[in-house]
Amino acid sequence: MTTTGAETGSRTHAERRAAALEVFERFTNGEFDAERARRAMTRRHGALGTFAFDVVMGDVWSRPQLSRRDRSLIVITVLATIGSNEELSLHTDVGLNHGLERTEIEEILIQVAAYAGFPMAMAASRVVDDRFRTLDGVERLPERSPGPELDDDERERRAVEVRQTLTAGRASSDPAEDMARLVEHLGEVGRIAYHWAFGDLWARDELSRRDRSIVVISILTVLRGTDELAFHVPAGLNHGLSRTEIEEIMVQMTIYGGIPRAVEGYQAMKKAFAKIDARS
Repeated sequence: MTTTGAETGSRTHAERRAAALEVFERFTNGEFDAERARRAMTRRHGALGTFAFDVVMGDVWSRPQLSRRDRSLIVITVLATIGSNEELSLHTDVGLNHGLERTEIEEILIQVAAYAGFPMAMAASRVVDDRFRTLDGVERLPERSPGPELDDDERERRAVEVRQTLTAGRASSDPAEDMARLVEHLGEVGRIAYHWAFGDLWARDELSRRDRSIVVISILTVLRGTDELAFHVPAGLNHGLSRTEIEEIMVQMTIYGGIPRAVEGYQAMKKAFAKIDARS
């Protein structure tokens, strides 16, 4: 396999620019001339426009450590979490071009509801719906399926199975005992989290557990939830993410969440890895 500049870490500016143009072509599914778009971006935004191509696309999006689909999963999550509506509309298109399904994008927003709040998720849903309507050329989208209407005992049964995968079997396999431990630690917040986050959301199959871990790690990083990352970084490993892939979430965050958040997330990630290694 040919070694790329992104793997060696040493490229000429021409190589970075070429990588950026290729990324842009994938962004737009070849519908726009990449070089012309680059020049227009620079004319409009100056150095900011230059960096939008050379750094955002040439340095970060072109890296091979995550698929373009996974990077879109991260970016849509972050944009929904911080309320960047114009960019979210754009990246809804990009995500579809990178292989995300509409149902998967909708499911990202449901996960955002639990980890960043319903107000952010509802606002993002309106943006995504508007983009879907534009793409379809319709005024109204088809009616969506409702969520399952579950009694609490069923939510607890689903939650304990989720918690088993999140913790690689370290959580109790008894729903009552497992929930009681969370309630003892977090009070009624723990009860809601057990039913809603674990019983309702994580158990859904519209996104894989791996993808949900990407989404949650991204949300926690951009919101500076470093204490929660101590739990969800190992959970991501348990759901099939590699250490390299989790580190790459932090790399993507340098662009979409800012370097300070990326640094904090990276440090929390390293602490989680060190704790795993010490336990081993």
